[in-house]
Amino acid sequence: MKKLIVLLVLMSHIMIAQAQPRGKRREVQVGAARLQAYLPLLKGKRVALLVNYTATVGETHLVDTLLKRGVNIKKIFSPEHGFRGTADAGEKVDNTKDAATGLPIVSLYGKHRKADANDLKDVDIIIFDIQDVGVRFFTYISSLQELMESAAQYKKQVIVLDRPNPNGMIIDGPILDTAFRSFIGMQPIPVSHGMTVGEYARMLNGEKMLAKKAKCKLTVIPMQYYSHDYPYYLPLKPSPNLPNQRSVELYASICFFEGTVFSLGRGTDKPFQVFGHPALPKNLFSFTPRSVPGAKNPPLLDQTCYGFDLSADTLDIRKELNGKLRLEWLITAYKMYPEKDKFFIPFFSKLAGNNILQQQIEKGMTEDEIRATWEPGLKKFKAIRKKYVLYADNILPAGAI
Repeated sequence: MKKLIVLLVLMSHIMIAQAQPRGKRREVQVGAARLQAYLPLLKGKRVALLVNYTATVGETHLVDTLLKRGVNIKKIFSPEHGFRGTADAGEKVDNTKDAATGLPIVSLYGKHRKADANDLKDVDIIIFDIQDVGVRFFTYISSLQELMESAAQYKKQVIVLDRPNPNGMIIDGPILDTAFRSFIGMQPIPVSHGMTVGEYARMLNGEKMLAKKAKCKLTVIPMQYYSHDYPYYLPLKPSPNLPNQRSVELYASICFFEGTVFSLGRGTDKPFQVFGHPALPKNLFSFTPRSVPGAKNPPLLDQTCYGFDLSADTLDIRKELNGKLRLEWLITAYKMYPEKDKFFIPFFSKLAGNNILQQQIEKGMTEDEIRATWEPGLKKFKAIRKKYVLYADNILPAGAI
């Protein structure tokens, strides 16, 4: 009976999403805003939250929202970039105390990525609520996996408060080869996976993807009025170097430059919207990375770079992407760079999730030729993914826009 009730609830959410006529959709109600759906689960429980500043209910942080309703919050766990989201990518974040509430903040990034027995000894339920962007190398889904593994080990419940995937209409890119597994890619999924964090958590559990094939006690609080083709614009930047919607949409394509000698705009006001290098022709667009909050020591610091600007309002990025991630910018940069044997750095294979993509580019394969090699893996992934989606799935085929 319990399983039947859960199934009926999930079906109702799918029907709600599908019933919204195009052009007349109601505003998405995120999982965190559906307090009536999960507050009863927290009654009499000791609660921890893995959150950052994107965990909001309206304009109020989830921590404050729950404290006002008498929830017994014991501590906050923080992911990459910290609770306030101001730390650089990869920067060590120390344990601290929240000045506003006095709650202890335990960093789950760096050497201490998994909550241990001491972290969880006074906790019954862990809430996960972080805005994701639907791209494999965005580390919040890796934090989610390691949280679920800890919960399974220490028999704690995880509640995922679901949020939209702003790239939810795209499933594209090479499937990760698990020989290249790292914190920026832990599962054999494509670069753009087209799942919300709630759906992803369901897949981790259902496909036995957690360490030792464990399964945690998982509850997903779905959104209302959302579907995967919903053009959702994030109310808050999801990380320091994704400052606007354009950077979020370009992220899957431009992040590959992190594995090259190029700058992708960290240390400028256009991160993940420009790319370039001092060795490119000086008649191209120019920019100079500086030390700024969120990018204290960016690549090519204080060096004038020449390259390309994708930030112009006159450029229709959705049409440029055409329902897929783009390799053409990376291929163009490789062709233009004079020292091709130095273009890629070892980190590129971690981003790509394999050592094949670099070889394909070096061999001179076109984007279409490379893309054709992804299709068998994408087909297999889509069949797995289909089992765990919670919302109307009007996914765009590559090239559909």
